[in-house]
Amino acid sequence: MLGISYEGATAVITTVGAGLRSFEVDGVPYVETFGPDEKPPMSAGAVLVPWPNRTAGATWELDGVRQQLDVTEPARGNAIHGLVRRRPWAVLEHTGSLVSLRTLIEPQAGWPAALDVTVSYALDDRGLTVTHGVTNVGDVATPFGVGTHPYPRAGAASTESCVLTLAATTVLPLDVERMVPSGPAVPVEGTEFDFRSGRSLAEVRLDTPFGGCEPGADGLVHHTLVAESGGVEVWADPAFRWVQVFTPDSFPGRGLAVAVEPMTCPPDALNSGVDLIWVSPGESWGARWGIRPLG
Repeated sequence: MLGISYEGATAVITTVGAGLRSFEVDGVPYVETFGPDEKPPMSAGAVLVPWPNRTAGATWELDGVRQQLDVTEPARGNAIHGLVRRRPWAVLEHTGSLVSLRTLIEPQAGWPAALDVTVSYALDDRGLTVTHGVTNVGDVATPFGVGTHPYPRAGAASTESCVLTLAATTVLPLDVERMVPSGPAVPVEGTEFDFRSGRSLAEVRLDTPFGGCEPGADGLVHHTLVAESGGVEVWADPAFRWVQVFTPDSFPGRGLAVAVEPMTCPPDALNSGVDLIWVSPGESWGARWGIRPLG
């Protein structure tokens, strides 16, 4: 575990998976956490590369060649949450308020490309900023996606008492048995999935991919979780056009929690091609997201 701090803010990052274990300001928690000797429950804080969410049937094609990934969600037959969340990451830099980590995705069964992957966590006056980088260090152009899996919380407020606001303008219908897309994204307007003006999470249960996330006047995408006592914002660069929202009833020690997961592409993007990022050999990509306390 690697701790960083800035004035009253602290965060803890795992070296296995490079995930976010905790983020607090003046002792107030702004993400759900887990013990130092525990595996991240329900992928809490995980980095999801080279694809977020699910790849249907754990198969996809690159340059006309079928790729067979490991089936990491056996109950549904899918490959889930990428290749790096259980890997040890090397520490590139660790100062008082910043930590940077790196891992290499080598060519392997189901993934024929080599990617150098980095993530850095930095604390400052604005809160926590997370910066992702991906470089193609192989010899074949490859697509990929990036996601992350934080469970933001509005301090001590219960999830049921919070209002969730999303910048999303579309929702992706799912085959609920396999949890993969059953059709193209549709507008949220006029549906139960319209969170653009904020909706209470009381009695709301979601495991839902939203798209069309529109930047605000500052050029960033903003999602918020707000209670009477304060709130928390998950912001992101426009590259994160998608967000998965998940409301498990049994997060350890918490009960009902909510994950707000910025993603650059939707579930099963390796097959649909929607919003995949392509990098040629030697080419790099990067984007940021972050968490900021409100009130």
